[in-house]
Parts: sequence; structure tokens; C-alpha cells
Amino acid sequence: MPEPHTAQPRSYLAFDYGTRRIGVAVGNSLLRRAQPLTTVEAAGDAWPAGVGRLIGQWQPDALVVGIPLHPDGAPHANTRRAQRFARRLHGRYGLPVHEVDERYTSTEALASGAADVDAAAAALILEQFLRGVP
Repeated sequence: MPEPHTAQPRSYLAFDYGTRRIGVAVGNSLLRRAQPLTTVEAAGDAWPAGVGRLIGQWQPDALVVGIPLHPDGAPHANTRRAQRFARRLHGRYGLPVHEVDERYTSTEALASGAADVDAAAAALILEQFLRGVP
């Protein structure tokens, strides 16, 4: 759900969660654009160090997590994993976390020829979110 309009531009980090890799992008509400940053290793408990370092570096106002769904909108096992990741981000870092439907973002990133598909998908997720921010 988009945040209410604020006078100050807000910055965001977005995540394309996967069980092996997590794509990360950065953007803000002023430009309504996102930039792919990097990919963080997701295995086990490896992700908190990488994600924590990025949060410390970029100091976002909020986080955005892509939530995968079947084409018909039905949830599946990865839906629950991404939602759990979103809850863990909120609990660990205390920042607002927004969930965004991420259907087809990886496909779109692949089609665009992105060098880092996961980070490019995270940028698409964030731009989708930013289009909904008043």
C-alpha cells in the first residue's frame, strides 16, 4: 500500500527475494526512478550482513519487497517465503516494509538483457511501487 503524500522526498531500498539470491535496488519518491544496486547472497543467515550494510549505506526511509504470485494471483510457496523475508526485515531494521506484486519482473529484466537480473527485477519492483505513491 503506498504511503500518504509527504512534502519530503522519501528514499527506498527494494528487494527481489529468492532462496539463493536477493536483488537490491534503490530509488526515491522525488524522481520516481529506481536503480539496480547489487545482489546479496540469500542462503541461510548470510543475507542480514549484506542487507544491513546496504541499509547503513543508503539510509532508506522504507523498504519494498516483491511478492511472487502465480499468474492468476494465487499465492505459492515462494509467496510465503517472500512475506516472511518482509516481516524479518521489518523486525530486524524497524523500517516500514511495503509488499508489491512482482509477477513477471524477472522475465522483464531478462528480456531487457540486464547484467544482474535480480537487481534489475528489484528496480522494476521499486518503480512499480513508486508509480503508486501520491
